Amino acid sequence: MPPRSRKIAIMGFRSVGKSSLTIQFVENQFVDSYDPTIENTFNKNLKINGHDYTLELIDTAGQDEFSIVPQSYSMNIDGYVLVYSVTSKKSFDVINVIHDKLLDMTGKSHLPMVLVGNKTDLRMERVVSQEEGRRLATSWKAAFLEASAKENQKVVDIFHTMISQTEKGDGSDPEKGNCVLS
Repeated sequence: MPPRSRKIAIMGFRSVGKSSLTIQFVENQFVDSYDPTIENTFNKNLKINGHDYTLELIDTAGQDEFSIVPQSYSMNIDGYVLVYSVTSKKSFDVINVIHDKLLDMTGKSHLPMVLVGNKTDLRMERVVSQEEGRRLATSWKAAFLEASAKENQKVVDIFHTMISQTEKGDGSDPEKGNCVLS
């Protein structure tokens, strides 16, 4: 059976760690230097539940509440990883705006997505509680994880969860939604 292709867009406010999460997942390394991303595409093959997947990860430029979300981010995208930093209330507010723009653009009431609170390693700087993140994800019917690209905490889980969300969306999930997040 050929691998299933999945195209995933990683979106969020600037400097929340979208590239760090993506590079940690694809290359198993933490990139500390911050160069604003224009847009990068990464590919990774993986096996989940006995199925082979070819992931195309679109690491987008940071968005703010005034950014126009390019139309290309609504076409042929199988799922969205929306990232905020647990150390930035602004990034948490902006992620809501991005979510609403995606729904408007696609004309759908729900999209396969994972909401990610990144930078959990910065414990003393946290301003967004895990409960706030979980509540927002629940209101979107999205999966929720907190992660640290730096400590490689939950990074792989983000993308595995994203795949299971896309499978639920297209009805081919052999697990029938028995996904448990811890």
